[in-house]
Amino acid sequence: MRRSTLLARFLSRWAAIVPLMASALLLGCPPANAPSGDADDTEATDDAAAADADGLRRLVILTNGDDPFWDACEAGAKSAAEELDLESKGYTLSFERSDFTVEGQVDKLRQYHSAGDVAGLGISVYDSQASSIARELKTLAEEDGVEVVTIDGDLDRQRYRDLRIAYLGTDNVIGGRQLGKAALGLKPEGGKFVAFVGNEGAANAIERIRGFEEGAGESFTKLGVQTDGSDEIVARQRVKDAFDAHPQLDTLVGIWAYNAPAAVQIADQLGKTSDVIICSFDAAEKSIAAMEEGKVDVMVVQNPFNMGYEGVHLLLALAEGDEERLQEMYPRLGEDDGDLRRTGLKVVVPEGSPLKAEMFDEGTEFLTLPQFQEWLRKYSLRSS
Repeated sequence: MRRSTLLARFLSRWAAIVPLMASALLLGCPPANAPSGDADDTEATDDAAAADADGLRRLVILTNGDDPFWDACEAGAKSAAEELDLESKGYTLSFERSDFTVEGQVDKLRQYHSAGDVAGLGISVYDSQASSIARELKTLAEEDGVEVVTIDGDLDRQRYRDLRIAYLGTDNVIGGRQLGKAALGLKPEGGKFVAFVGNEGAANAIERIRGFEEGAGESFTKLGVQTDGSDEIVARQRVKDAFDAHPQLDTLVGIWAYNAPAAVQIADQLGKTSDVIICSFDAAEKSIAAMEEGKVDVMVVQNPFNMGYEGVHLLLALAEGDEERLQEMYPRLGEDDGDLRRTGLKVVVPEGSPLKAEMFDEGTEFLTLPQFQEWLRKYSLRSS
């Protein structure tokens, strides 16, 4: 989509919304699509009622599930909301967590449609290929004038790219590639790996696994992908299943934040810790502790704080038709992948690791664990 097309899209939406808002204020009437009060919509109704009472419209960030990874994102979003003084501009931030299911996200999206008070939505899509999620996003954009972007987890870009304006987050192929390069640096002779993830169909899962294979190269063999439905008990069982099925398994790859702690726990129980390397995407609090104990070998860490911070800036710019800010954030819009904005990557290793900064792509920050912990303390974070 060309920049001019995108700008015309959000400016025309804004032009359509302003007269409706003015009419509502003059007549003192609630929006025509006010909440119905159904039991399933209680949470959305309460939020919308509060927003209506203050004359505010919501900028929503909806996660794929409830995980400590999102705490940092929420902190960044709140920081931006305070810095931008959203309420003085007529908006309020609503940071909401789904439940790691397609149905959970669809329910949330339908609530937003019923409430009618959402101006912008940044969603981490649980399943990139889910037609039901795509359908609800289309409804929000076309019927309600909601500005839709994706954060952290994108839609399938082949099928649904035009249903969102832009993507903000990690380049998950590059991130996976860094993790693969780390595995190769730790095991130059190669290895046999299993990847563990909540949902194999999520865009970030697909891209991270593909990137890992590219970075690790042909000397690494993929034995399989174990999915756990984002259930930590199931996640531990999947690690045990992988060991049972593949006695030659020597590399465990955690694709979502909780997968590495599950791998550590089972490897410990089976006495396999010294026989395997454990590579983690994200830095869960338990993964950081395990790295201190010498049980996690590398973490490729995203910047969820920045996702939340920039996400609020992006949603406000779209809601207000701020062309200058949009061009600043997406200067290559109209070019290939110009609708993608990266929020940064770190490679974190224990002190004394054989891994070195020069093994990774330029632009990827390389930190020892103590340096990373210092960065966390700077922002009062426990994970990332």
